[in-house]
Amino acid sequence: MKKLVLLGALALSVLSLPTFADEKPLKIGIEAAYPPFASKAPDGSIVGFDYDIGNALCEEMKVKCVWVEQEFDGLIPALKVRKIDAILSSMSITEDRKKSVDFTNKYYNTPARLVMKAGTQVSDGLTELKGKNIGVQRGSIHERFAREVLAPLGAEIKPYGSQNEIYLDVSAGRLDGTVADATLLDDGFLKTDAGKGFAFVGPAFTDVKYFGDGVGIAVRKGDALKDKINGAIAAIRQNGKYKDIQDKYFAFDIYGK
Repeated sequence: MKKLVLLGALALSVLSLPTFADEKPLKIGIEAAYPPFASKAPDGSIVGFDYDIGNALCEEMKVKCVWVEQEFDGLIPALKVRKIDAILSSMSITEDRKKSVDFTNKYYNTPARLVMKAGTQVSDGLTELKGKNIGVQRGSIHERFAREVLAPLGAEIKPYGSQNEIYLDVSAGRLDGTVADATLLDDGFLKTDAGKGFAFVGPAFTDVKYFGDGVGIAVRKGDALKDKINGAIAAIRQNGKYKDIQDKYFAFDIYGK
């Protein structure tokens, strides 16, 4: 009788173990137009640092990742109406966004920069931007920064749906420049044929008021998923998976201080 009870208990314990099949898939929102963080390969698949980090986190948490593509300014609304469970799309942790969503700990941190024609002189005071057309991605922290800091100096701020659209207009001369993440601009534009003749100008932008405390993963307010993801971020940082992914894309420590 005791053997039967023991076997029954063992069977129940095995059935209760979490598996990929039992776990609810984790729907992650991403904008795949932000290389090298997220973009589309020729076969239509998503590639990039954000995508690889997300898959590593899901593997660590033993859940299946389901990636949901969305334009950047639609990601938080999609999270709120439960179309997605998390946003992993190079979203900076800012006080304004924290009013709407909860953020995990950062998973990287880089400054913003201004790109214009090589040789353009821009001082720390940015007064040279008066009358210049500056493209920014709609709904991004860079749009807010540009409107509150550059526009009062006389810059004309032009919002776009994606950074790739901005690159086209900068190359064509329809824009004088753009403000965005420095790593994004370097890998996604300056190192490409379209970016020849352009360069970083002016100072690096790091004001916490606009650029926050790094880039994190957004979840709904009060969602316990935040703690699970934080645990997974710490784990891949410790076990070397984070560094393996970082070294695939960057020649420096993108995690920051």
